[in-house]
Amino acid sequence: MQNAEIDQYPFSDLALARQLEKTEAIGNADFVRGRALAFPDSGAEWTQIAGTYAMFDGPSSPVTQTFALGMFQPLTHADFDELESFFNSRGADVFHEVCPMADPSTLALLNERGYRPIEFSSVLYRPISKDSALSAPLSEHLEVRRIGPGEHDRWAQAASEGWSEFSELADFMYEMGQIMAKRDALCFLAELNGAAIATGAMTICDRVALLAGASTVPTSRRQGAQLALLNFRMRYAAEQGCNIAMMAALPGSASQRNAERHGFRIAYTRTKWHLPRA
Repeated sequence: MQNAEIDQYPFSDLALARQLEKTEAIGNADFVRGRALAFPDSGAEWTQIAGTYAMFDGPSSPVTQTFALGMFQPLTHADFDELESFFNSRGADVFHEVCPMADPSTLALLNERGYRPIEFSSVLYRPISKDSALSAPLSEHLEVRRIGPGEHDRWAQAASEGWSEFSELADFMYEMGQIMAKRDALCFLAELNGAAIATGAMTICDRVALLAGASTVPTSRRQGAQLALLNFRMRYAAEQGCNIAMMAALPGSASQRNAERHGFRIAYTRTKWHLPRA
């Protein structure tokens, strides 16, 4: 990463946190809309309550939760009643992904209402430009591109195979391909000698690019496919006018280490809060 880019890191403050949390919220809202189009009987929908984005993608879906809780305005008990009713009435527990820069009243209300913290995630970011280039060498045998019309099933097959060790996630990734097709999402493929070996996806909002959908076929790992996909997506996002790339990872995970190795910094660590259905 070039020194000029290092100097352009925005401060990890409330303004940046609002940008990042909104981008992830919009990305998940788009996913839920795609689910509703691809699977009309799923009941998938999202709503916005007191500045919070609430997603329902099925009772057991990892997407069924809120984003940006307390980020854009303080919440009241009445707001929580409305949010909890949105999930409970659809047969789902309540999960809130909470940024540490949320309004201070958020934490007090979560405790008062009986929520328990269950998970942490690191939100990472870095500046990008059209000249962005990762310092690690990229294999000349890999071809990376945005998929074309009619290729979503091929993308889904590769994404599903990359998570084949975990059957539930593999099924979810395959469905994701059909959902991505309905929303004409930004999906990217890495190919080796014409064979699809890795996938990536991206959401763009307010000049921020959210990187997700990373999956690599087990037999094709350690060949630099995800590095090539990361490099390609960052440049693609910059060409669309983005100046920040973001991603989320488990604290201390290999994904976080790889991201930091390529210029990402931790903006903050979120806590996921859970309230079982009454």
